[in-house]
Amino acid sequence: MSGKRQKNQSEQLELAFPKAGRGEAPRAVGRGTETLTAKRAHENPADTERLMEEVCERENCQQALRRVKTNKGGPGVDGMTVRDLPGHLKQHWTTIREQLLKGTYRPQPVKRVEIDKPGGGGVRKLGVPTVLDRFIQQAVLQVLQRRWDPTFSDHSYGFRPGRSAHQAVTRAQQYVAEGYRWVIDLDLSKFFDRVCHDKLMARIAARISDRRALKLIRAFLSAGVMEDGLVSASGEGVPQGGPLSPLLSNLVLDEWDQELERRGHRFVRYADDSNVYVRSERACQRVMASLTAFITNRLKLKVNHAKSAVARPWERKFLGFSFTSGSQPRRRIAPQAVGRFKERVRELTGRTRGVSLTSMVKNLSPYLRGWHGYFGFCQTPFVLRDLDSWVRRRLRAVQWAHWKHGPRQYVELRKRGVAEQWAAKTASSAHGPWRLAHSKAMKIALPTEFFDSLGLPRLVAPELLNPPNRRMRTRMSGGVAGVRG
Repeated sequence: MSGKRQKNQSEQLELAFPKAGRGEAPRAVGRGTETLTAKRAHENPADTERLMEEVCERENCQQALRRVKTNKGGPGVDGMTVRDLPGHLKQHWTTIREQLLKGTYRPQPVKRVEIDKPGGGGVRKLGVPTVLDRFIQQAVLQVLQRRWDPTFSDHSYGFRPGRSAHQAVTRAQQYVAEGYRWVIDLDLSKFFDRVCHDKLMARIAARISDRRALKLIRAFLSAGVMEDGLVSASGEGVPQGGPLSPLLSNLVLDEWDQELERRGHRFVRYADDSNVYVRSERACQRVMASLTAFITNRLKLKVNHAKSAVARPWERKFLGFSFTSGSQPRRRIAPQAVGRFKERVRELTGRTRGVSLTSMVKNLSPYLRGWHGYFGFCQTPFVLRDLDSWVRRRLRAVQWAHWKHGPRQYVELRKRGVAEQWAAKTASSAHGPWRLAHSKAMKIALPTEFFDSLGLPRLVAPELLNPPNRRMRTRMSGGVAGVRG
């Protein structure tokens, strides 16, 4: 069945994008090795004057369509969904392609969407393009990224192929281990909203010469924003939400990376988060003042002084992580990230939600898997162990509340192997669900293996859990194993 589905999708893509004609640009050759000088040099304009033909190339468009479908996302101002996009392209691609090649394509305004920032720090304003504009941006992105990414700094890790936040954190950890134990933690205030269009377009024009591509990118930047049915002009900023925005932001901040490299600083940048590592507090203060002046006067951006600081690395967080203060620093989860984790788990495991424990675990599991996929990179497993136990305690409290009354609670405990006297004592207790969820009786009734059977992911390997107290387990359950946190 899966093979048949892939064949149908392939046929659908072939119908949407006919084979390239003679006028289209040939496929780009593979990228070879480059010297540092070659990496920093701009592309030859003669190599980029037919860039839009490469954007509209059949294989590039098929790849862009697959990416947009994989990323999913909601509809834009026209209401078209990702599911509708292949049919729309099948019917209108010839006209759209002609507009792109003539430089007459006009994107629609983006839809304003607001999401809460982590930690209650206000809202982040996103601009959601239509799915057709997302597809075209993705096609442009793929072509430009192949050309531009090799020229970016090795210290830049955000929104780049083959690079990740984990690599950025590891690089920062290396600097701290080498003795650079002071950090300048710089945060740019509303970076995506403050990018100057003219300055950005000048940097793009220095790299490509295809006027149609320049006109298209300018049109995406100035398409406007629809909010409450009204469209407002966008004179500055790069709307967050479009596929092309991260690449353009990296292009803007490439000047920042080059300046830091020129000064010989040890730094790590992920999107608009930059950490510069130095050896002393005095040097840190001096460099902070100098870099703030550069950002303000040269980049025409603004430093968020409330979130920026000169401090020890273990006093700050970077991409959700921090470090221990020993001679061999280890990665640890930042306290703010732990707090957000607990807040989200509380939302998903509220005792008044009116869902069964099985359904609750089903809803909670994807979040736990995703969270562990990122924060499992830490080097302090005891934190994961404690969070593991805390999550199970939350779920035991839910189940205890669902049993409601003492007689039923007693019966349920007995059914699950708890000795009679301990079941009676726990069921008659005046303590609330949270307190009793930590009791030995509930750990016997709902052991770790029970939650494993429900499909609840563990945040830490079983061998790192504390071994159970064998004597207490035997005395309470009459030989039934499984007392764990």
